[in-house]
Amino acid sequence: GEEHYNCISALHKSMRGSDANASLYWLARMLEGGEDPLYVARRLVRFASEDIGLADPLALTQAVAAYQGCHFIGMPECEVILAQCVVYFARAPKSIEVYKAYGNVKECLRTHTGPLPPVPLHLRNAPTRLMKNLGYGKGYKYNPMYKEPVEQDYLPEELKGRDFFKGREM
Repeated sequence: GEEHYNCISALHKSMRGSDANASLYWLARMLEGGEDPLYVARRLVRFASEDIGLADPLALTQAVAAYQGCHFIGMPECEVILAQCVVYFARAPKSIEVYKAYGNVKECLRTHTGPLPPVPLHLRNAPTRLMKNLGYGKGYKYNPMYKEPVEQDYLPEELKGRDFFKGREM
């Protein structure tokens, strides 16, 4: 019932608040109460990107490994795998930068009026002669061929200067 959602919320908020002790408590309360360990593991995968993100890019690897470990061996053996992951997450630095930036992109798409802007010609793949003749791929700079980053626009013209990480135009 409702307690299922209350406990997962408490686990998330305890990890978000960097309280490893409380995080372990809420994890154990769920697992000892019969919660499906794969449900907890799936929520940890989401937490790794939503709450830790780029502050510790290995968090997602930890979460996926925990999910796979739980899938392979099940309860009760997988409880320590989840406990390790939960403590790792509670102790990890946190960043919601990517989560917020993606939300800004979604908002941009939802509020856009009219047809979405076309992909700039230089970013389009040109597998046929016709596409090449139409200018697909023309002027594209293949970054690995340069020692320094190249100046090149990657957003459609009408979004030029838009910074989704800052949530506004530059």
